[in-house]
Amino acid sequence: MKRVEITIEGGVQGVFFRQGVKEVASGLGLRGVVRNEPDGSVKIVAEGEEDNLQTLINWCRKGTTWAKVKNVQVVWKKTLDEFKNFEIA
Repeated sequence: MKRVEITIEGGVQGVFFRQGVKEVASGLGLRGVVRNEPDGSVKIVAEGEEDNLQTLINWCRKGTTWAKVKNVQVVWKKTLDEFKNFEIA
């Protein structure tokens, strides 16, 4: 199990980005949370198998049909095992 914090910048709010993240993450068996940030970015904290987390990161680089992703920042962390499922905040 690994943990990753992902920050996605660009036109990623109001384009169903969080819903897309939830669907992909849940389908991969990941646990965590996705939320909009005041600066217009989207932040994801996810835990799970490294391969599945990498799949989520790759999806974030493109996002939904309407998203305009400009930058994706990825920080790997130690797993805290604090989530039971994947949620939108």
